Amino acid sequence: MIVKTLVVGPFATNCYVVGSSSAKQGMIIDPGAEANAILRTVRQTGLSISLIVLTHAHIDHIGALRSVKEETKARLALHEMEKGILSSGVNKMFSFFNLGSFESPPQPDKLLKDGDQIEVSDLSFKVLHTPGHSPGGICLLGHGVVFSGDTLFNFGVGRTDFPGCSHKQLMKSIHDKLMTLPDETIVYPGHGPATTIGEERRGNPFLR
Repeated sequence: MIVKTLVVGPFATNCYVVGSSSAKQGMIIDPGAEANAILRTVRQTGLSISLIVLTHAHIDHIGALRSVKEETKARLALHEMEKGILSSGVNKMFSFFNLGSFESPPQPDKLLKDGDQIEVSDLSFKVLHTPGHSPGGICLLGHGVVFSGDTLFNFGVGRTDFPGCSHKQLMKSIHDKLMTLPDETIVYPGHGPATTIGEERRGNPFLR
């Protein structure tokens, strides 16, 4: 499996280009900013991108969405509870952080729910609905890794002081959906360095 991490935009958001090493089919997770850099990485990997998945629809995770989608012609998938947030007042309110005008994002092609499977060639990822940071926040689990969005970070958790957030819900999501995974599961978060479930179980101060 190919996993390329790009740190993009003023909030240092992690965008992931993920694909099959053999079939050269792939997806993009959270195109937060810097469309040219994302598309350049896609070309370097030689992947054909058929899907864009959003772990949630906050502005720092969708800033390059329209440009990347138009260039790749990929389908857009996100949790059904995030559809309204794509073009909501919350994102418009925070759009100035992207150091540019707010570009209305495209509508999703596929709405996800907990337990769905996302398949890209010979790769398959299970959708874990992990609300708390955002009502429709999701993680993607498969092949020994989990893309955790802004649910779980390296020794941190997602913030819960935005509209629609819930700290109680976030903690339940982490304990019920992520802390049940094997220790060796690699965590690719929405911000910051990768970690493992075991490292977070042992050392994350927010989970004690």
